[in-house]
Amino acid sequence: MAKPSIALTESFASKATISEDIPEEYLNRLLKFLERVGISGDVPDHCNTEDFYSNIIGGFLKHLAILRGRVTCLVSVKPAVTNTFGGFHGGAIASVAEAVAFATARTIVAEDKELFLGELSISYLSTAPKNAEVIVDGSVVRSGRNITVVEQEFKLKKTGNLVYTARATFYHMPVSKL
Repeated sequence: MAKPSIALTESFASKATISEDIPEEYLNRLLKFLERVGISGDVPDHCNTEDFYSNIIGGFLKHLAILRGRVTCLVSVKPAVTNTFGGFHGGAIASVAEAVAFATARTIVAEDKELFLGELSISYLSTAPKNAEVIVDGSVVRSGRNITVVEQEFKLKKTGNLVYTARATFYHMPVSKL
């Protein structure tokens, strides 16, 4: 195993298997990057509560329009949901996409049907910078007895540029009997 020159006590690298064929300078750069983005950090106790992440994401979302089969929201890209490069974090984008997709599907699917998210795909076309506002427009493209499909577009409010797209497939539970 390559021996990194930086201190690794109780860190990610001290517990990881590291290939011998990685040059030491690359390994050190990688480990510094991982530390900078918080890979080896501890989660603070106040963050270890149920739905902590959902509450963060919900705090940045504001609904603009709710129609049958369509939901439009505004999301503010605050520092808490940005990545190390200053753009909207991919995980936060996925959480927003999931929340808006569920809300959109619920405008069509009856409350007695439980929804199960079976698939969520996201295309990261560009980035939304810190402090930007993004319009999220979700619409149901198909809904039947057992399945509902929601598509979403994320556009920068200031320019109207498309930055992300998402598609969610929900399964209705219990499944209808044929």
